[in-house]
Amino acid sequence: MNPDLARLQPYPFERLRQLLAGNAPPATLAHINLSIGEPKHATPALIFEALTAALPTLSSYPSTLGSEALRESIAAWLARRFALPRIDPATQVMPVAGSREALFAFAQTVVDRTRAARVVIPNPFYQIYEGAALLAGAEPLFLPCTPENGFRMDFAAVDAATWPQVQLVYVCSPGNPHGRVMTLPEWRELFDLADRHGFVIASDECYSEIYFDDGSPPLGGLQAAAALGRGGFERLVAFGSLSKRSNAPGLRSGFVAGDAQALRQFLLYRTYHGTAPSPAVQAASVAAWRDEAHVVENRRRYAAKFRLATPIVQQALDTAMPDAAFYLWARTPIDDAEFARRLHAQFNVTVLPGSFLSRTRDGLNPGAGFVRIALVAEEAEVMEAAHRIAEFGRSL
Repeated sequence: MNPDLARLQPYPFERLRQLLAGNAPPATLAHINLSIGEPKHATPALIFEALTAALPTLSSYPSTLGSEALRESIAAWLARRFALPRIDPATQVMPVAGSREALFAFAQTVVDRTRAARVVIPNPFYQIYEGAALLAGAEPLFLPCTPENGFRMDFAAVDAATWPQVQLVYVCSPGNPHGRVMTLPEWRELFDLADRHGFVIASDECYSEIYFDDGSPPLGGLQAAAALGRGGFERLVAFGSLSKRSNAPGLRSGFVAGDAQALRQFLLYRTYHGTAPSPAVQAASVAAWRDEAHVVENRRRYAAKFRLATPIVQQALDTAMPDAAFYLWARTPIDDAEFARRLHAQFNVTVLPGSFLSRTRDGLNPGAGFVRIALVAEEAEVMEAAHRIAEFGRSL
């Protein structure tokens, strides 16, 4: 067996399951699960209709590169959403079976095992980044994102001797779990470092369409590159998904876009990896990327939940509206795991301990003392959960 498998840590939700084992929450309170970032809003009918109409195409193998129609619809959406002057659907866009598998597989393409390899990862982080690095034969290098540094990745904390070993940098903007959006000066700093040291940037943007001011959508990596004169998106690949944007996590449909040379190599890997979305899923995805009305309505519903729930949670916990995404990142008055365990035991609400999303480095776990609260349920459930969390927090 691959010895690197032994280096993988238990997934956060497995740790949560073990933490809550033995709890017997009140039977009089319905369970409300706000621990996992799984959208609960209804999948738009237009996706079902396109999927159903395309079922006869299941008799054909999908192309690894994806259909021309899907690549063109993604390219057109990227140009509209991020005000890009041009993106080539033939060389700069590739459909994938959800951003999760692509984020993992990309490291297997990028990392050169024949030399020392480091992968820079924000901390807290989406656990796929760490697993991808380890199974590619690289060592993760975690950069803590805390309230004290504004939840930003401090690239200056990486010493000069280490940068030449860095082959891949994962960024997540809007961030999971804190929802912060990277600024243009941060992108400029990262691009300058990539040019100097030769690493590739994987920009996870799966939350890019969940934000609260229609006049200020989050800045994307491709958009930042174009604004800084990097029209070829050198050393940058962005990852997007329909899971959050279109409430279709089960569709397993997303894209990678950016540096054509990097995508050529990724296509070679994927030709053997064999994870192209089915033709029916691709047809449904075309319909989703071409429609924006359902996305606007989705944002409206999230914004309403945040406006109502945030002040209630703030009665007991230190938290604030994020820049984007659908999480509250709330400081706990006691150990975060103990907070989550007792909240579930007493009020039948499940949230995710922040320490489960982080790694301890130099004595610091930047997720410790926080919980991630995913406002993904329907409004009535979210409001009920917010009141329960506030009541529990005030009792501590």
